[in-house]
Amino acid sequence: MSDRPAPLADPHLLFDPAAGRRDIVILGSTGSIGTQAIDLALRNPDRFRVTALSAAGGRVALLAEQARLLRVEKVAVAREDVVPALKEALSAQYGPGETLPEILAGPDAATELAASACHTVLNGITGSIGLAPTLAALRAGRTLALANKESLIVGGPLVKALAKPGQIIPVDSEHAALFQALAAGTRADVRKLVVTASGGPFRGRTRAELERVTVEDALAHPTWAMGPVITVNSATLVNKGLEVIEAHLLYDIPFEQIEVVVHPQSYVHSMVEFTDGSTLAQATPPDMRGPIAIGLGWPQRIPDAAPAFDWTKASSWEFFPLDTEAFPAVGIARHVGALGGTAPAVFNAANEECVEAFLAGRLPFTAIMDTVSAVVDEHGTPQSGTSLTVQDVLEAEAWARARAREMAARAAAEARA
Repeated sequence: MSDRPAPLADPHLLFDPAAGRRDIVILGSTGSIGTQAIDLALRNPDRFRVTALSAAGGRVALLAEQARLLRVEKVAVAREDVVPALKEALSAQYGPGETLPEILAGPDAATELAASACHTVLNGITGSIGLAPTLAALRAGRTLALANKESLIVGGPLVKALAKPGQIIPVDSEHAALFQALAAGTRADVRKLVVTASGGPFRGRTRAELERVTVEDALAHPTWAMGPVITVNSATLVNKGLEVIEAHLLYDIPFEQIEVVVHPQSYVHSMVEFTDGSTLAQATPPDMRGPIAIGLGWPQRIPDAAPAFDWTKASSWEFFPLDTEAFPAVGIARHVGALGGTAPAVFNAANEECVEAFLAGRLPFTAIMDTVSAVVDEHGTPQSGTSLTVQDVLEAEAWARARAREMAARAAAEARA
């Protein structure tokens, strides 16, 4: 393994180590990751100073409140039409004579913030729209705390071309777990990575049973509180497929050395098996503030970032093999990950369109992966290699979205007939 390139995420390599308080930019501040990161920053003002925030623009009142609490220098919204409402909300939050933060607006606003002066950029944006900010942060030399897995998955070669060793620290609970467990050895010591999955709300159901599930059923996750798209991805196990691709890209571990096991309690977030037979598991109660603290503070740990286990109480931890027939998403993800190029972008974009159709009641649950698989197959040989560009990714995504919408509409019409 020693002749392989350094992985994007490596606990033994810290890009731009800095002592003292770190300036942080939070992208996606009004979402689940962003709000928890802000809670962590407010509880640790000696360690973190948040200088800028970005959000889509759907929750301007919350964004204004966050800006005042943190006294940020800049706020950004993707939707230009909400700027008047944001100005009004900021004026209501700030006192007379207080200087309001600078407002950036438009589809490139988050990308501009990602390149601004700071130590760490936390990319908590949902979806492949996080690719441009990811590239901007890396190009500007910032440490990137990456919660936006889609940007790495759809733009893997582009990200790998820009990132310096150790510049990316993962924030997904699974990849933060792998990151910490990998600190116990070298890549030459690693036999396999084991990514855990809660199994979602449908663990144990057959494909036939899954054909009758509703949107409400899919959104009832047994362990984690997340947004609707991520929750449906957990129900289909698409999220686990994306994490397998992400683990391959982050740690430079071959796909055949990455396994998925079902762990309903979500206490063990992932494991590393070493060549001597030892397996190290990273375990905490389900709480994203722990992985966020790793992303923002590594190699230092943040005291009391998240709850710990009460070992005086009995508990049972279970592990089950993955049912690949009922949940084919991980296998499809391995396939597109091995293809590389634009194939992962097609997979991700088609899935986002199908999830939207399912949430709107236009597509049955099992048709999500059936449609994604058909779009991937039709896409065929991807654009790949050193010639891959951002435009290639965007065009592949646009094609996949259009094709998925067409297929989903046809499936819905056939279901009504």
